[in-house]
Amino acid sequence: MILKKLSLINYKNFEQLTLEFDSKINCFVGKNGIGKTNILDAIYHLAFGKSYFNPITSQNVKHGEEFFMLEGNFINGDKTEKIITSFKKGQRKLIRRNGKDYEKLSDHIGTIPLVIISPTDRDLILEGSETRRKFMDGVISQGDKLYLDTLLKYNKVLSQRNALLKYFAANRTYDETSLEVYDDQLIELGKVIFDKRQEFIDEFKPILQKRYQEISNSREHISLTYRSQFNDEESFESILKSGLKTDLQRQFSNYGTHKDDLIFKIKSHSVKKFGSQGQQKSYLIALKFAQYDFLKSHYGVKPILLMDDIFDKLDEDRVSQIVKMVTDAELGQMCISDTHPERTEDVVRKNATHYKIINLEDES
Repeated sequence: MILKKLSLINYKNFEQLTLEFDSKINCFVGKNGIGKTNILDAIYHLAFGKSYFNPITSQNVKHGEEFFMLEGNFINGDKTEKIITSFKKGQRKLIRRNGKDYEKLSDHIGTIPLVIISPTDRDLILEGSETRRKFMDGVISQGDKLYLDTLLKYNKVLSQRNALLKYFAANRTYDETSLEVYDDQLIELGKVIFDKRQEFIDEFKPILQKRYQEISNSREHISLTYRSQFNDEESFESILKSGLKTDLQRQFSNYGTHKDDLIFKIKSHSVKKFGSQGQQKSYLIALKFAQYDFLKSHYGVKPILLMDDIFDKLDEDRVSQIVKMVTDAELGQMCISDTHPERTEDVVRKNATHYKIINLEDES
């Protein structure tokens, strides 16, 4: 997958900007605050229909304006994809593919395979289970429409069940039959989600371990474990029933696949609690490159790779290694951002023949 041209209107700090892309390496350079990350986010927005850094759509409109529009021209083999994402305050967001609007924005997921690596990825280690579930769900959903549809249905039923629990509390009532309707759906949908996640982890784990060895140049053993209430010997139905008292007290569903988590370990110890900063960075980079490998394998297409503030996570030797991987055709198109133009060009020039340096201070 290759992005050839990108146009932005009223997106974040940009009033209007059009950029042509190299098919291999594109480097966005300039001082902090000039908009390097915003360009990468615009590319992500075209692929996923939302911002990676700010999911509140209205806050992606340039200050003082009423709308934004993004347009990207992509090449996938011998096919072209023209994607337009637009939003006007007070209206729903629109995504148009080759001149046709989507009825459901979720139908667009997977059209533009893409992986982003950003300093904010440290949340995968430091934050709660929701962040790690979103990562897992995002990887699976890019290549599995059934999974995404099941996940959306599950979340809708979960929301309805939680609303019913709040209704019981507010009205001091209880209706077992009404609750069972939602329980049956959670069990059925949850089992599909669990099976898909387990299947994904079984395939993803060895890819992750291989990438960690390459990136860290280390023989440390790392592990990735999928933790779910479905793994317990007790049936999910009985888990729901035994937890009913807690659910009624808290007015929230405390049991289900929405509580699943991923456990990251190095040498049998928690990456969060015991991993050094270097080990944490290596684990995160390995996660993202494993994601890249997984998508490439399932799509038969090399995803676009976005690397924001690249030297925040990697030293120059590691960056050089990644650039060389692009040149050697192991990776496809890559877009990176950095605050130091000379440093970036020096690394890229040594390892690549095809590249483009875009200094945003010249574009503003």
